[in-house]
Amino acid sequence: MMDRWSDGCLALLVIYLGHMISALEVPLDPDLQEGLPQPPTITHQSPKDYIIDPRESIIIHCEAKGKPRPSFSWTRNGTHFDIDRDPKVIMKPHSGTLVIDISGGERSEAYEGVYQCTARNELGTAVSNNIIIRQSRSPLWSKERMKPIIAQEGESLILPCRPPAGLPPPIIFWMDNNFQRLPQSRRVSQGLNGDLYFSNVQTEDSRSDYICYARFPHTQTIQQKQPITVRVLNNNPSEERAPTFMTPSGSSSSKLVLRGETLEMECIADGLPTPEVSWMKLSGEIPSGRASFLNFHKTLRITDVSEVDAGEYRCTAKNRHGSTQHNIRVSVKAAPHWISAPRNLVLAPLETGVITCRARGHPKPTISWSMNGVPIENALKDPSRKVEDDTIIFSEVQTGSSAVYQCNASNEYGYLLSNAFVNVLAEPPRVLTPPHKVYQVIMNKPALLECASFGSPIPTITWFKDSRSSTLEGDPYVFHKNGTLEIHVSQTLNSGKYTCVARNSLGISENHVYLEVKEPTRILRPPEYREVQRNRDVLFECKVKHDPSLVPTMMWLKDDAELPDDERFRVDSDSLTIIDVTESDAGTYTCIMNTTLDEDSASARLTVVEATPSPAGIHGQPDAPTDLELTDPGARSVDLTWTPGDEHNSPINKFVIQYEDGLHESGVWHNLTEVPGTKTTAHLKLSPYVHYTFRVLALNDVGYSQPSARSRLYRTNPAAPDVNPSDVSGFGTEHNNLVITWTALTGLQSNGPGLQYKVMWRQQEVEEDWTSVNVANVSRFTVSGTPTFVPYEVMVQALNDYGHGPKPAVVIGYSGEDFPAAAPRDVRVLVMNSTLAEVHWSEVPLESVRGRLQGYKIHYHRERSLHRHNSHHSERRTESFGPNKTSGKLPHLHPYSVYSVHVTAFNGRGEGPASSVQRFETPEGVPGVPSYFRVSGSDLDTLTLEWGPPHERNGHLTGYTLQYQTINSSSEVGVLEELDLPTNHTSVTLHHLKHSTRYKFYFSAKTQKGPGPALTDEALTIIEKAMVSPQVDIATQGWFIGLMSAIALLILILLIVCFIKRNKGGKYPVKEKEDAHGDPEIQPMKEDDLTFGEYSDEDHKPLKGSRTPSSGTVKRDDSGDSLVDYGDSGDTQFNEDGSFIGQYSGTSEREVARGHESSEPPSPMNAMNSFV
Repeated sequence: MMDRWSDGCLALLVIYLGHMISALEVPLDPDLQEGLPQPPTITHQSPKDYIIDPRESIIIHCEAKGKPRPSFSWTRNGTHFDIDRDPKVIMKPHSGTLVIDISGGERSEAYEGVYQCTARNELGTAVSNNIIIRQSRSPLWSKERMKPIIAQEGESLILPCRPPAGLPPPIIFWMDNNFQRLPQSRRVSQGLNGDLYFSNVQTEDSRSDYICYARFPHTQTIQQKQPITVRVLNNNPSEERAPTFMTPSGSSSSKLVLRGETLEMECIADGLPTPEVSWMKLSGEIPSGRASFLNFHKTLRITDVSEVDAGEYRCTAKNRHGSTQHNIRVSVKAAPHWISAPRNLVLAPLETGVITCRARGHPKPTISWSMNGVPIENALKDPSRKVEDDTIIFSEVQTGSSAVYQCNASNEYGYLLSNAFVNVLAEPPRVLTPPHKVYQVIMNKPALLECASFGSPIPTITWFKDSRSSTLEGDPYVFHKNGTLEIHVSQTLNSGKYTCVARNSLGISENHVYLEVKEPTRILRPPEYREVQRNRDVLFECKVKHDPSLVPTMMWLKDDAELPDDERFRVDSDSLTIIDVTESDAGTYTCIMNTTLDEDSASARLTVVEATPSPAGIHGQPDAPTDLELTDPGARSVDLTWTPGDEHNSPINKFVIQYEDGLHESGVWHNLTEVPGTKTTAHLKLSPYVHYTFRVLALNDVGYSQPSARSRLYRTNPAAPDVNPSDVSGFGTEHNNLVITWTALTGLQSNGPGLQYKVMWRQQEVEEDWTSVNVANVSRFTVSGTPTFVPYEVMVQALNDYGHGPKPAVVIGYSGEDFPAAAPRDVRVLVMNSTLAEVHWSEVPLESVRGRLQGYKIHYHRERSLHRHNSHHSERRTESFGPNKTSGKLPHLHPYSVYSVHVTAFNGRGEGPASSVQRFETPEGVPGVPSYFRVSGSDLDTLTLEWGPPHERNGHLTGYTLQYQTINSSSEVGVLEELDLPTNHTSVTLHHLKHSTRYKFYFSAKTQKGPGPALTDEALTIIEKAMVSPQVDIATQGWFIGLMSAIALLILILLIVCFIKRNKGGKYPVKEKEDAHGDPEIQPMKEDDLTFGEYSDEDHKPLKGSRTPSSGTVKRDDSGDSLVDYGDSGDTQFNEDGSFIGQYSGTSEREVARGHESSEPPSPMNAMNSFV
């Protein structure tokens, strides 16, 4: 009786101690583990039964961790394995893994045996499993002479395989000479032992290549048996018979299988016709999930065997002549397996704990304990340790009693070995959660704030919000054992800074995390049902509201899949447009709005109809709901009921309830909630101090109904505010003030009359007490007399005549900045090239910034040019650089100039004092373009050019470069000639040029740095002097006056003839000639002004050899009486005898150049002859 009582007490004590120590575990944080002393732990080892390949080096794994780093040793077959004495064996650095090199021809059999690894440091010793090393074997088949097997048709037959025993056992299969697997069936099949069974043979079974193959998987080798010849005779065929079992023999047999292994049972029967085999379990059901029937139902396989699979199984073979049965009794034994493996134990000095080692097996395992690899009965006695079967109890442990304990659970079918250390530590608390971690959650969703910690003794965790004034407790907070703080339903007021504090007897540690409660993502205007004619466009809207701090992503789906890859589908920020709708576009379209925290979606159906619309009245929008009633009034709720309107053949999908606030926003309707179309009542949650009026809209697949009539007015009572102002911030506008701003509450949020704001502030980490003031009807308050740029904690709380709002969140703001007090020092300039310089400076002292340093500004201007001819231009420029910069480049400088530069630091208020002024000079550069370049004179073979020096010389001019080449109308160019000119010249005359030729010129100035950009111009030399005549006003010549009179007389005669012809109804000869020839060079006269028609555009091209301005343009004479209008040049040319050089026809300059250069110019009368 006393023994039973003591056993019960012990069990209760173990359970109690187990609860006490369950929370103290060393976290997996590598930084933490690296700093803590820890006994060795085996992290990786080779399997217990390790079969090696004799062709490769032997690698026996043993890895362990610990602090200090553990050392390793090995035993082989129970004795110390001296690694240093065998040059073929090495141990990897910082590891216990052995590598045995057998590449030199050593036999791997020499290293077979039982190996065990030991890892030890000053805190204890851990040991590995016993690792049995065996070499894989694939022996050859013994040679034997196979005699042909002769059988009568219908007899049963067994072809033996009997492969050589290998390690591991080989895989058996039968093939023919062509390496094709022999076909198997219910009649012919391979047994589990590899033999080939024929329930009855047939004549087609005769063949000489029945070959059994054995594949050894570890060495990937295949052995084959000598071919077997089978001859089936039909001179005395066997008669049909009832089944009998070929295997197993007898009426019953037994089979032993271990728990977790795979059970395979087979029954192969002979008989004629071929029997069918079936299975059943006499003592229960065959497990359907783990059982399978193989080999044409001759084999029953059960995987992952457990104790419930033990019992008696029966296989039955049956054909039309009878049946036979065989019973197989299955026994299930079990090697040890863990119920609860021992776990590492971390204790503080004088603490109590237990290590348990519980295993199950059949037969029941024996538990034995070791400490540091030594049986515990042989280990040093420790009064704080007591062994009770599968449990070790530790009481008031002392520093220095750390050790590694081994538990061995074994029976005749195997063993389990596990290491568990007891580590006696005295450690102050550490918070492992990263500091200042920000948690973001959606409103009304749960929030989990982590506070992972470690310490010995186990720390206790407490939480604070914003300030350390009071501990968080009770609703809405839930505190988990691992230190996590949970808020079931997050609200905006839960946002803020949270502090977790971990304490034990050795110290304290704390961490700050932040919670941000975000507005949920909501689709305000979902897509609506659309019925669209084919080839029309359709638009689905999807307007969304989301928290402004979250980045949204919109996605559209069609029938729950991606949109077709078709350019007709156009997705905008809040809509989907489908161009030229086709029948295949019909379906359900879903708008999905995602943020990093949540999503919302809405769908609408698209129906595509033919161009001729369906008869009106089949489907329609629902009628408006009626009979709105308010029932069950509450302080912040009321029930609304209504009667639906006519659905118009389209069921109502939902009802939308809207409200108007007559007190704060009269005339504005807001969506309050939605209910399914099957409901006609809604429970409405309301806000205080609102004058509600409700209305209801119905929605079906066609669209929304008209709104219902208004409900009666429903007033809610005032209450204290539920929320505080948002967007609270603090900043300075002067060096001695702090401006606190916020977004005021709406009338709906005020919850009552007398809305005010309690503004609170205190200097961070300097002042303990808050200063506060109440204000109304403002969203801004200025605190004066503050120090310059110091952090303040700011809070703004809403209150009204009915109380204060929730505790506000603390916001950090800074008072105003002042101008920086110091200038950058050590300013120096490094000139990079003629247009670029780099300025360097030293940082200003941080205390002199008097604000948040935003950067540095380099102010520079060009004082003068180093060239006396250049005018002075003072251009002031500024370059800005970031706060971390101490150098900056000044681009686009003027070469050959003097610059002055100074540097200032600036913050949000402005710039500080300037540094000392530094001056620097830029070297010479290439000059600018010449001030002008023109052709001032031309002759038969000479051209005179003039120019002016460049305005921007950018150094000392060393000369000018003139390049020129001939060009013609087909854009062909001649050889480029180059001429260097001195700086004191401003003109040049080019001699020996080709007459009547166009030249193109390129003119640039140059300094020692090279030539600058060039000016270009074109000019034309004049034609030969023999062809040049004095210019005469032909309008004053007598012959010209006579000519014009003759032309006028001819025109008058022509008009009279035309008039007569028209009166007779016939065609006049000129008209006939025009119709017959259609000459484009001959234009009819204009009947309205009796003048000649205009010639083609080529009439205005200059004659070859005419004088042309250097600009390349041809100016027309302003005189209306001049014949220039009919010629090719503004200057009419005459021979010495007064005749025309030019011609009136529209011949182009190219035609003249090709065909008329040496011929006499035609007379102007030739042009007139074409009209008669």
